[in-house]
Amino acid sequence: MSATDETMKPMNADVIRSLVDNHREFLRFVESRVGNRDLAKEIVQEAFARGIDKIESLRSSESATAWFYRALRNAVIDHHRRQHVSEKALEAFAAELDDHVEPPEEVRSVVCQCVIRLAETLKPEYADALASIEVDGMPVSAFAERCGISSNNAAVRVFRARDALRKRVVESCGSCADHGCLNCTCSRPKA
Repeated sequence: MSATDETMKPMNADVIRSLVDNHREFLRFVESRVGNRDLAKEIVQEAFARGIDKIESLRSSESATAWFYRALRNAVIDHHRRQHVSEKALEAFAAELDDHVEPPEEVRSVVCQCVIRLAETLKPEYADALASIEVDGMPVSAFAERCGISSNNAAVRVFRARDALRKRVVESCGSCADHGCLNCTCSRPKA
C-alpha cells in the first residue's frame, strides 16, 4: 500500500447511495431552473464529476444531499452567467452589423469579383445572409425578422457565413486573398 492509499478515506457507501438515489430530484431541481432537460442532465453530470473528490469528506447522506444541492445551485448560476455573457456579445455583434457602413463605390469596383461568385457556392442560408446584409445593406434585425429568427441567431449566421466565405476565397484566390483581394488577378475558382 502506498502512502497515498493510506491517506485516502474510504468512500462512504451511504453517501454515494444517497446521491445516486436523489438523482431524479437533482435533475428536476436543475431542469426547473434552466428550462431544458438535456441541459439539466449535462449540468448534473458535470457537478457530479467536479464533486467526486469531495464526496469522501462527507460524513452523512443528509450533508451530502445538502452539499450537492449547493453545488447544483452554483452550477446553474455559472451557466446563467456564461449564457448572459454570450448573449451580450451576440447583441453587440448584431448592433455592429446594423451600424456597418458600405465601402465607397471605387473600392467596391476593384474588390475581387471572385467573392461574389464564391458567395453563391455557400449554403443557401449563408449566401442569403451575406447578400441581404453585406450587399443590400439590410439591417440584421430586419433580416432576422424576415427569416423568422432572433437577431442573435442572424448575427451568428452572418458571422459563420463570413468565415465560410473567407475560407473559400483563400482556397480559390491564394495570395490575392492575403492582400485583401484588391486589384484581383486570380483566375476562376480552383477545383
